[in-house]
Amino acid sequence: MIRRSGDSGDVGDPIAGIEIRYATAADLPECNRLWREAIDAYLKPMGFPPLPADNPGLRRLHAHTLATDPNRFLVAERAPGRAVAFGSAVERGSLWFLSMLFVDPSEQARGLGRALLDRLLPQPRQGRLLATCTDSAQPISNGLYASLGIVPRMPLYNYLGRPRAGFDWPGLPADIRAEPIEDGVAFRESAEVAALDRSLLGFAHAEDHRFVQEEPRTGFAYRNADGTLAGYAYAGEVGRVGPIGVRSPELLSSVLGHVLQAVQPRGASSVWIPGAAGEAAATAIRAGLRFEAFPILACWSSPYADFTRYVPTSPGLI
Repeated sequence: MIRRSGDSGDVGDPIAGIEIRYATAADLPECNRLWREAIDAYLKPMGFPPLPADNPGLRRLHAHTLATDPNRFLVAERAPGRAVAFGSAVERGSLWFLSMLFVDPSEQARGLGRALLDRLLPQPRQGRLLATCTDSAQPISNGLYASLGIVPRMPLYNYLGRPRAGFDWPGLPADIRAEPIEDGVAFRESAEVAALDRSLLGFAHAEDHRFVQEEPRTGFAYRNADGTLAGYAYAGEVGRVGPIGVRSPELLSSVLGHVLQAVQPRGASSVWIPGAAGEAAATAIRAGLRFEAFPILACWSSPYADFTRYVPTSPGLI
């Protein structure tokens, strides 16, 4: 039940005087502001520059999670039109994934984040697979999630840059061919993509393929000599790379190299490589890409994905 302002509460209740409600598209600019201000509050004292006022990729991600999971996107307001916290989650198959949870710096340490999270979590919680990605520089948030069984398990590093000229990236195997995805709808709704995604993540997620196709990111299907699907990869002109999914871990490095070279961005490329994908990570570093800021921690209550074969879209959308 979503609690409303004016409801009775105990003294010190973190949501006393706060309305928690379902978000609408009109709330997304406030969510962007809260995201920026909450991150700036802990990064700027460490010498990091402030985040830009606008983040088109974040706006699209918020719009996507609101569209696919409107009952799992909540906003907390102390006054109309001025949000003090928001949180969003998506459900894909048996997975509940917390995409975002941010609280205004002036409202932190009062339990508001926990109160919002309690309303986002699935009920009943028993037997559910829970996951999120969180900044490694946020020990309090990490402790909160871990107390719920959503324990940090693996780093995700943001690799930034471009392969240096002349780097000999591992080529695709001789029996694998890359073909551009011409019909995005047919591809994302195909049985072969659903089967590959289930083998990688435990669920199909055509809606998230649609998200990256509409961003837009250029997609490639990688096929064996007999035409069967061996993998897929996406990359965009703004530099974002992912998701990438492959049948075999040995194929991940060469597919990453192919899509980095096939799609030339306007600036640097950005790709989130899981710590479990060791060879792809090492190859990216040798090619000239570099770590960007702190690692993100992938957290889960029980294993659900094969990250030796999968590169996520972003930390906010596995």
